[in-house]
Amino acid sequence: MKSLATAALLAATALTAFSTAAPAAETLTLQLKWVTQAQFAGYYVAAEKGFYKDAGLEVTIKAGGPDINPTQIIAAGGADVIVDWMPSALATREKGVPLVNIAQFFQTSGMMLTCRKDARIADPKDFKGNTLGVWFSGNEYPFLSWMSKLGYSTSGSSPDVKVLKQGFNVDPLLQKQAACISTMTYNEYWQLIEAGMKPEDLVVFKYQDQGVATLEDGLYATDRQLSDPKTVEKLARFVKASAKGWDYAAKNQAEAVDIVLAADTTGAQTKEHQTTMMQEVAKLIEGGAKGTGYLDPADFDRTVGILLSGASAPVISRKPEGAYTHAVFDAAAKM
Repeated sequence: MKSLATAALLAATALTAFSTAAPAAETLTLQLKWVTQAQFAGYYVAAEKGFYKDAGLEVTIKAGGPDINPTQIIAAGGADVIVDWMPSALATREKGVPLVNIAQFFQTSGMMLTCRKDARIADPKDFKGNTLGVWFSGNEYPFLSWMSKLGYSTSGSSPDVKVLKQGFNVDPLLQKQAACISTMTYNEYWQLIEAGMKPEDLVVFKYQDQGVATLEDGLYATDRQLSDPKTVEKLARFVKASAKGWDYAAKNQAEAVDIVLAADTTGAQTKEHQTTMMQEVAKLIEGGAKGTGYLDPADFDRTVGILLSGASAPVISRKPEGAYTHAVFDAAAKM
């Protein structure tokens, strides 16, 4: 009888434990804009430190690359959230993919044109008559808006500036195929330095300083997702955990670099380069008026104004409605 009673007690205990077990984590897939590197450190840190797990989420982080367009991935259902630049997202929205910014981690732009000093370019007016390297696949929009603002044509039989479709490397500047190339403060500029060029050999024009900066590296979901309150709550947990990851990465940069390197399955990244990248990226997330990840409406309006400013070929043809929401950020702030 005693053994039967003991067995019954154990069975009851097991049943109680089963019935009170924590619910299974909800899955979420994040598509990055580029390869695994410190540009996305906050997300990798949030995953490694258990911030997503604590939020009841099982997050899959998918690296990007030269042949991966995040907007196409989310449109096809291959991701729940993507990292993208706002010019690309707004142009895509106008074409029918209803992307919505739900958080903005990069508060300032890291985009630059970096020129060889021996090309004798000291001012944007000196771009005329030169070859400039430009990234495409959605990254060309800020550049085209800037050239339009300067009044320079970039196409036709005799353009004011010749556009070189730049690969995702710095070879055109090293090999003198272009007077200037597109670089980021946290990546390609330092590739030039690591390749042997010296800062005094280069002239940089930061989009932020030229008054043509647009928002980069925001988080985007779709209208359909945001129409579901349960999904908004899930996205809010993701944004809150991601913000925690970014704050941790900025304060613990050496550890964040190690986490990124461990996540890099290609083995292509180096500690030296990722350390510099983390230092520069940490500067870009500073300044959220209401906390890490907040999209300032004034920054949105500035970006839209720049994209609309092209007299002959604006990036977007009208001011977008409903292209961003604070609903997810506000919900995250209350958690």
